[in-house]
Amino acid sequence: MFQRLREDINSVFARDPAARNFLEVLTNYPGLHALLLHRLSHWLWQRNLKWLARTLSTLGRWLTGIEIHPGASIGRRFFIDHGMGVVIGETACVGDDVTLYQGVTLGGTSWNHGKRHPTLGDGVIVGAGAKILGPFTVGAGAKVGSNAVITKEVPAGATVVGIPGKVVQRSDPDKEETLQVDPERREAMCRKFGFDAYGVSQDMPDPVARSMQAMLDHMHAVDERIERMCSTLHQIDASFRDGQLPELRDEDFANILEDVDSCCPPPEEDTTTQNAENDEPRREKDAVSDRHGKG
Repeated sequence: MFQRLREDINSVFARDPAARNFLEVLTNYPGLHALLLHRLSHWLWQRNLKWLARTLSTLGRWLTGIEIHPGASIGRRFFIDHGMGVVIGETACVGDDVTLYQGVTLGGTSWNHGKRHPTLGDGVIVGAGAKILGPFTVGAGAKVGSNAVITKEVPAGATVVGIPGKVVQRSDPDKEETLQVDPERREAMCRKFGFDAYGVSQDMPDPVARSMQAMLDHMHAVDERIERMCSTLHQIDASFRDGQLPELRDEDFANILEDVDSCCPPPEEDTTTQNAENDEPRREKDAVSDRHGKG
């Protein structure tokens, strides 16, 4: 027992640079307290002392803000950083060297009995606020981004972000033929369609930006193939003429522009200045009439 306690404390030192000494970790880390209480409640649960196990789990939730069902299976060197709001369901299985941050939920999506909570492989890291929902496996060494919502299996070593969760990086990428795209023509395609897809670095793990980039690359390839077809047709038939794309005319968008102006009219001129300008000719006319009257 004391060996497991020392192992749990050493895992805190390994993953939290703010930890300074043994006594501080033992007395001030709610994640460690919740883990120790869970080990005791899980021992009671396995011996069919379920009410006592649930009561001890509830006490741990009051003290730490972390709710771990006594039926959940937790591996070695498990670390919960900060911990407030963490919820781990009854049939969840957590491997060794797993790290969770605050607000993580390992929940279920079914009211049926049996396996309904996720299984985390060894070395998984789950960011703050992430929700992993369902009876599937998150592979060993995977990383789940903050606030992600995961509802399907995650490959080992993958990085998952977003709602719903999307794999943005794999430890063993799929072998695919790389599309060769000229960067200058790609930029020209972006300007043609009025879309700046590359304001975000292509190396950033943004699934939406990558999807837009893939669409533009596909459009670029289609445009290039059409140009080759037209060139071939011109060689076969000299009378063949390339068709011109229709131009965008202002009158085609007149109604839309009118609606925009009605919603966002141009700023009005200062009424004081406008009234002064309107009164100026009137004062000049009155002055001329006075001179003629005196004459």
